[in-house]
Amino acid sequence: MRFVIIGAGRVGLRTARVLREEGHEVTVIEREESKVRRARNQEFTVVEGDGSQETILEEAGLDEADALGALTGDMNVNFTACMIAKHHGCRTVMRIDEAYREGIYRKYAEEVDEIIYPERLGAIGAKNALLGGTIRAIADIAQNLQIVELTFTDEAPINGYSISELELPADATVIAFGKRDRPLEIPSEDESLETGDRIVVLADYEVLNAVRQLIVGESATRAAANAGAGGVN
Repeated sequence: MRFVIIGAGRVGLRTARVLREEGHEVTVIEREESKVRRARNQEFTVVEGDGSQETILEEAGLDEADALGALTGDMNVNFTACMIAKHHGCRTVMRIDEAYREGIYRKYAEEVDEIIYPERLGAIGAKNALLGGTIRAIADIAQNLQIVELTFTDEAPINGYSISELELPADATVIAFGKRDRPLEIPSEDESLETGDRIVVLADYEVLNAVRQLIVGESATRAAANAGAGGVN
Protein backbone atom coordinates (compact mmCIF):
# COMPACT_ATOMS: atom_id res chain seq x y z
CA MET A 1 0.00 0.00 0.00
CA ARG A 2 0.99 3.63 -0.46
CA PHE A 3 0.83 6.23 2.29
CA VAL A 4 1.43 9.94 2.63
CA ILE A 5 2.53 11.07 6.08
CA ILE A 6 2.46 14.77 6.97
CA GLY A 7 4.94 15.63 9.68
CA ALA A 8 8.40 14.20 10.29
CA GLY A 9 8.31 14.75 14.02
CA ARG A 10 8.28 12.05 16.67
CA VAL A 11 4.87 10.62 15.79
CA GLY A 12 5.06 11.01 12.01
CA LEU A 13 8.53 9.56 11.55
CA ARG A 14 7.89 6.58 13.81
CA THR A 15 4.70 5.83 11.95
CA ALA A 16 6.52 6.08 8.63
CA ARG A 17 9.21 3.68 9.84
CA VAL A 18 6.69 1.09 10.96
CA LEU A 19 4.86 1.26 7.64
CA ARG A 20 8.09 0.94 5.67
CA GLU A 21 9.25 -2.00 7.78
CA GLU A 22 6.02 -3.76 6.86
CA GLY A 23 6.76 -3.29 3.15
CA HIS A 24 4.58 -0.28 2.36
CA GLU A 25 5.54 2.75 0.26
CA VAL A 26 5.73 5.96 2.29
CA THR A 27 6.16 9.59 1.27
CA VAL A 28 6.72 12.16 4.01
CA ILE A 29 5.75 15.83 3.84
CA GLU A 30 7.62 18.23 6.13
CA ARG A 31 8.29 21.98 6.06
CA GLU A 32 10.96 22.32 8.78
CA GLU A 33 14.44 22.02 7.29
CA SER A 34 15.96 20.09 10.20
CA LYS A 35 13.18 17.50 10.13
CA VAL A 36 13.43 17.24 6.34
CA ARG A 37 17.14 16.41 6.69
CA ARG A 38 16.45 13.83 9.41
CA ALA A 39 13.80 12.08 7.32
CA ARG A 40 16.05 12.05 4.24
CA ASN A 41 18.93 10.72 6.32
CA GLN A 42 16.65 7.80 7.13
CA GLU A 43 16.16 7.35 3.37
CA PHE A 44 12.54 8.43 3.18
CA THR A 45 11.11 10.13 0.12
CA VAL A 46 10.40 13.64 1.39
CA VAL A 47 8.42 16.48 -0.16
CA GLU A 48 9.41 19.75 1.47
CA GLY A 49 6.52 22.12 2.06
CA ASP A 50 3.23 22.84 3.79
CA GLY A 51 1.08 19.71 4.00
CA SER A 52 -2.11 21.77 4.03
CA GLN A 53 -1.43 22.94 0.45
CA GLU A 54 -3.06 20.87 -2.30
CA THR A 55 -0.10 21.32 -4.68
CA ILE A 56 2.26 19.85 -2.09
CA LEU A 57 -0.07 16.93 -1.43
CA GLU A 58 -0.32 16.23 -5.14
CA GLU A 59 3.47 16.36 -5.45
CA ALA A 60 3.63 13.73 -2.72
CA GLY A 61 1.41 11.45 -4.78
CA LEU A 62 -1.89 11.89 -2.98
CA ASP A 63 -3.89 10.68 -5.97
CA GLU A 64 -2.11 7.31 -5.87
CA ALA A 65 -2.10 6.97 -2.06
CA ASP A 66 -4.32 4.59 -0.13
CA ALA A 67 -4.33 6.74 2.99
CA LEU A 68 -3.03 10.01 4.40
CA GLY A 69 -1.83 10.46 7.96
CA ALA A 70 -1.91 14.10 9.05
CA LEU A 71 0.37 13.76 12.07
CA THR A 72 1.80 17.22 12.72
CA GLY A 73 1.37 19.11 15.97
CA ASP A 74 -0.75 21.71 14.16
CA MET A 75 -4.41 20.70 14.19
CA ASN A 76 -5.36 23.26 11.53
CA VAL A 77 -2.79 21.83 9.11
CA ASN A 78 -3.94 18.31 9.90
CA PHE A 79 -7.61 19.06 9.36
CA THR A 80 -7.07 20.99 6.12
CA ALA A 81 -4.89 18.21 4.72
CA CYS A 82 -7.53 15.60 5.60
CA MET A 83 -10.26 17.58 3.87
CA ILE A 84 -8.19 17.83 0.70
CA ALA A 85 -7.36 14.13 0.88
CA LYS A 86 -11.04 13.22 1.28
CA HIS A 87 -11.75 15.18 -1.90
CA HIS A 88 -9.16 13.01 -3.63
CA GLY A 89 -10.82 9.83 -2.36
CA CYS A 90 -8.14 9.01 0.21
CA ARG A 91 -8.59 7.49 3.67
CA THR A 92 -7.72 10.08 6.32
CA VAL A 93 -6.21 9.82 9.79
CA MET A 94 -5.90 13.01 11.81
CA ARG A 95 -3.78 13.64 14.89
CA ILE A 96 -5.01 15.88 17.68
CA ASP A 97 -2.80 16.95 20.55
CA GLU A 98 -2.71 16.92 24.34
CA ALA A 99 -5.24 19.78 24.43
CA TYR A 100 -7.81 17.14 23.42
CA ARG A 101 -11.33 17.77 24.64
CA GLU A 102 -14.61 16.05 23.91
CA GLY A 103 -15.79 19.10 21.96
CA ILE A 104 -12.78 18.90 19.63
CA TYR A 105 -13.33 15.20 19.04
CA ARG A 106 -17.00 15.71 18.19
CA LYS A 107 -16.17 18.62 15.90
CA TYR A 108 -13.75 16.66 13.73
CA ALA A 109 -14.73 13.00 14.15
CA GLU A 110 -17.40 12.99 11.46
CA GLU A 111 -15.14 14.72 8.93
CA VAL A 112 -12.24 12.23 8.91
CA ASP A 113 -11.97 8.46 8.92
CA GLU A 114 -10.09 8.24 12.20
CA ILE A 115 -8.71 10.50 14.92
CA ILE A 116 -5.66 9.63 17.01
CA TYR A 117 -4.25 11.35 20.08
CA PRO A 118 -0.78 9.92 20.76
CA GLU A 119 -0.44 11.47 24.21
CA ARG A 120 -3.40 9.41 25.46
CA LEU A 121 -2.07 6.25 23.80
CA GLY A 122 1.25 6.80 25.52
CA ALA A 123 -0.55 7.32 28.80
CA ILE A 124 -2.22 3.91 28.42
CA GLY A 125 1.20 2.25 28.42
CA ALA A 126 2.29 4.19 31.49
CA LYS A 127 -0.90 3.35 33.30
CA ASN A 128 -0.52 -0.36 32.51
CA ALA A 129 2.97 -0.34 34.03
CA LEU A 130 1.72 1.40 37.15
CA LEU A 131 -1.29 -0.88 37.67
CA GLY A 132 0.63 -4.11 37.37
CA GLY A 133 -0.37 -7.47 35.99
CA THR A 134 -4.10 -7.88 36.65
CA ILE A 135 -5.41 -4.87 34.69
CA ARG A 136 -4.30 -3.79 31.21
CA ALA A 137 -5.84 -0.90 29.29
CA ILE A 138 -5.90 -1.73 25.57
CA ALA A 139 -7.45 1.29 23.88
CA ASP A 140 -9.50 4.43 24.34
CA ILE A 141 -12.48 4.23 21.99
CA ALA A 142 -13.87 7.67 22.81
CA GLN A 143 -13.73 10.18 25.61
CA ASN A 144 -15.95 7.96 27.79
CA LEU A 145 -15.15 4.43 26.55
CA GLN A 146 -12.19 2.14 27.10
CA ILE A 147 -11.30 -1.45 26.28
CA VAL A 148 -9.56 -3.19 29.18
CA GLU A 149 -8.16 -6.67 29.70
CA LEU A 150 -8.51 -7.97 33.25
CA THR A 151 -7.16 -11.13 34.87
CA PHE A 152 -9.27 -13.02 37.40
CA THR A 153 -7.75 -13.28 40.87
CA ASP A 154 -8.45 -15.45 43.91
CA GLU A 155 -10.20 -12.44 45.47
CA ALA A 156 -12.65 -11.92 42.58
CA PRO A 157 -16.24 -12.17 43.86
CA ILE A 158 -17.26 -14.07 40.69
CA ASN A 159 -14.38 -16.56 40.75
CA GLY A 160 -15.91 -19.95 39.91
CA TYR A 161 -18.92 -18.51 38.11
CA SER A 162 -19.64 -19.13 34.42
CA ILE A 163 -19.79 -16.51 31.66
CA SER A 164 -23.59 -16.83 31.64
CA GLU A 165 -23.65 -15.95 35.35
CA LEU A 166 -21.43 -12.88 34.93
CA GLU A 167 -23.54 -9.77 35.47
CA LEU A 168 -21.59 -6.68 34.46
CA PRO A 169 -22.97 -3.13 34.79
CA ALA A 170 -25.29 -2.00 32.00
CA ASP A 171 -22.58 0.07 30.31
CA ALA A 172 -20.04 -2.77 30.09
CA THR A 173 -19.82 -5.62 27.56
CA VAL A 174 -17.60 -8.71 27.33
CA ILE A 175 -15.89 -8.87 23.92
CA ALA A 176 -13.30 -11.66 24.43
CA PHE A 177 -12.25 -14.32 26.93
CA GLY A 178 -9.20 -16.54 27.39
CA LYS A 179 -8.44 -19.37 29.77
CA ARG A 180 -5.06 -19.24 31.50
CA ASP A 181 -2.24 -19.60 28.93
CA ARG A 182 -4.70 -19.87 26.03
CA PRO A 183 -5.48 -17.30 23.31
CA LEU A 184 -8.35 -14.86 23.63
CA GLU A 185 -11.51 -15.86 21.75
CA ILE A 186 -15.25 -15.24 21.63
CA PRO A 187 -16.56 -16.68 24.91
CA SER A 188 -19.17 -19.40 25.25
CA GLU A 189 -21.78 -19.12 28.00
CA ASP A 190 -20.55 -22.27 29.74
CA GLU A 191 -16.95 -21.12 30.23
CA SER A 192 -15.99 -21.11 33.90
CA LEU A 193 -14.24 -18.06 35.36
CA GLU A 194 -11.14 -19.07 37.27
CA THR A 195 -7.97 -17.51 38.67
CA GLY A 196 -5.60 -16.56 35.85
CA ASP A 197 -8.30 -16.40 33.16
CA ARG A 198 -8.46 -13.17 31.15
CA ILE A 199 -11.48 -11.22 30.00
CA VAL A 200 -11.66 -8.21 27.67
CA VAL A 201 -14.39 -5.69 28.39
CA LEU A 202 -15.64 -2.57 26.62
CA ALA A 203 -16.87 -0.23 29.33
CA ASP A 204 -17.87 3.32 30.09
CA TYR A 205 -15.39 5.00 32.44
CA GLU A 206 -18.22 5.50 34.92
CA VAL A 207 -18.51 1.75 35.52
CA LEU A 208 -14.85 0.67 35.19
CA ASN A 209 -14.29 0.58 38.95
CA ALA A 210 -17.35 -1.67 39.41
CA VAL A 211 -16.06 -4.00 36.67
CA ARG A 212 -12.65 -4.16 38.35
CA GLN A 213 -14.17 -5.00 41.71
CA LEU A 214 -16.04 -7.95 40.15
CA ILE A 215 -13.16 -9.42 38.16
CA VAL A 216 -10.01 -8.44 40.03
CA GLY A 217 -11.48 -8.23 43.50
CA GLU A 218 -10.18 -4.75 44.25
CA SER A 219 -11.49 -2.77 47.14
CA ALA A 220 -13.82 0.04 46.17
CA THR A 221 -11.15 2.60 47.14
CA ARG A 222 -8.39 1.03 45.04
CA ALA A 223 -10.72 0.43 42.08
CA ALA A 224 -11.75 4.08 42.09
CA ALA A 225 -8.11 5.16 42.23
CA ASN A 226 -7.19 2.88 39.33
CA ALA A 227 -10.14 4.03 37.27
CA GLY A 228 -8.99 7.63 37.70
CA ALA A 229 -11.08 10.70 37.04
CA GLY A 230 -12.20 9.83 33.53
CA GLY A 231 -9.81 7.02 32.59
CA VAL A 232 -6.50 7.46 30.78
CA ASN A 233 -5.63 11.11 30.30
